[in-house]
Amino acid sequence: MLTTADLVAALLAYLIGSLSFAVIVSRAMGLPDPHSYGSGNPGATNVLRSGSKKAAILTLLGDTLKGVVAVLLAKAFAAQLGISPVGIALVAVSVFLGHLFPIFFGFNGGKGVATAAGVLWALDWRVGLGLTAIWGVVFAVTRVSSLSALVGSAATPVLGYVFFGNGAVFYVTLLMAALLFWRHKENIRRLLSGEEAAFRKRS
Repeated sequence: MLTTADLVAALLAYLIGSLSFAVIVSRAMGLPDPHSYGSGNPGATNVLRSGSKKAAILTLLGDTLKGVVAVLLAKAFAAQLGISPVGIALVAVSVFLGHLFPIFFGFNGGKGVATAAGVLWALDWRVGLGLTAIWGVVFAVTRVSSLSALVGSAATPVLGYVFFGNGAVFYVTLLMAALLFWRHKENIRRLLSGEEAAFRKRS
């Protein structure tokens, strides 16, 4: 049974997740709105297409850290405020949903890979490390960001089940993986048709 503290924490987590750092960083640095070029996705990969590596790195850090901060705050104040283990799981999902559907930016958010990674690192470092390692290996081999995200996403429920069994963390990873696949549906179509672009190494 969810408590009032669980619901308040989830709402605050959603608001934290709604901070779209792709838009915030781009505005601060005088860059175009990331919705207006490339894939139109407000995420680090698309911000990189603006030509500013600094903006892309700041976007990646911001989107990752908001997932970390929301979950760690919930865990840190759980006993004091009465946030239950299920409430912490709800916080994890809520900050992720905030990134996908940010109330501050017309519910037009990113695909969620960085925020999902932050959430998972904060929930349990082993799951976060697994996702990051899998993403890194697949990207190093293929240079395709979307494929790396999809393979990593598919692996996270497995990692969640291995370390936590049939519990709240497993269901968080399962829901996040499903949403990540849904947000990458156009990338999946392009991967299947051989149209998905890869990042090329600079000589």
